[in-house]
Amino acid sequence: MSPILNVPIPSDLSRRYNRTPAGRDWLVSLPGLIRHCLEQWELVPDLEPDALPWSGHGGVAIPVRRRHGDESPLHGSHGNAAVLKVAFPHDEATRERHALTLWGGRGAVRLLAADAGSNALLLERLEAGRSLQDVRLETAVPVWGGLVRQLSVVPDDRPEWREIDHVAARAEQWSDEFPETWERLARPFPRWLLEAALEVCQTRGAVGRRSGTDVLVHADLHYLNILARPGALQPGAPQPGTRKEGPFGPASYAAIDPQPMIGEAEFAVAPVLWNRLRELPRVDPGPALLARCRDFAAAAGLDAEAARQWSLAREVENALWYASQRDHEGDLARSLWVASTLAGATLPDLPRPQELPEPGEAVGGG
Repeated sequence: MSPILNVPIPSDLSRRYNRTPAGRDWLVSLPGLIRHCLEQWELVPDLEPDALPWSGHGGVAIPVRRRHGDESPLHGSHGNAAVLKVAFPHDEATRERHALTLWGGRGAVRLLAADAGSNALLLERLEAGRSLQDVRLETAVPVWGGLVRQLSVVPDDRPEWREIDHVAARAEQWSDEFPETWERLARPFPRWLLEAALEVCQTRGAVGRRSGTDVLVHADLHYLNILARPGALQPGAPQPGTRKEGPFGPASYAAIDPQPMIGEAEFAVAPVLWNRLRELPRVDPGPALLARCRDFAAAAGLDAEAARQWSLAREVENALWYASQRDHEGDLARSLWVASTLAGATLPDLPRPQELPEPGEAVGGG
């Protein structure tokens, strides 16, 4: 058996988790966790010389291949390529494996194996360099909508459902927390916007509690969390050996990094509204944002008004969080622009949407 080389840890991940004692402890344990998973699942890193693994906000993802034999967990995946993901232990990371199990590869990356003790997942390999972020918006809309339709699984008797929170419960929590947080932060935006979000929480929370349309919701379904499947054609690309355009649609892409919840599928629309704001027209960007909300909702077969309401409330939650942090002025301005625009009266004295940072672009990330 050949030795397993140590996998380098990306510097941005080290900086992020060096800020707290729990984060530092996890960083110290991370090489051992990775080694344990490589040995347990008989994997070898599939990194170019001097290349670093991929990393997100909450963990590290290492391209891997199986060592030998078809009896490994990779049997049936695309070739023998996969991704080992090891996340910092937190609620979202724990629930990810439950959501991926419930989806079973339909609309989402396929889960090949999981190790609850190390918070590690073995996933099918997608095209990390090809996300829906790089696709024209008019093409991205139907792809996103098709994925939402696939991901909207109705609850059944499988035990994984018991580990996932309900959107309506989150709305009730916000009803209690928003006013107190708004006061504590010295009222960082007008009261009318707070009240608009509270009305959504009270209305949609009650609707959700009595709803017969609960589904599994990917609550962080933005463009970068939708990756191309191996071999998927670029939009508009001809089929090999022909001049005919090849198939392109939801089957060409899969969702990753879920923040799973149970409730109205309209809860999923918000991330596609607070991203890619620079592509809004300079003239009348507010109506264009509302049109974008309607377009994405229609593509997924959702209620556009419910999508607008949930997106408003979610951006008010984001605004309150950014207001509580240092060095997030740009993120706060973005959330306030989106929330107030969705509420019908864009706040004055905010930058144009084309001048606002994308999530994760400002200091500290978002």
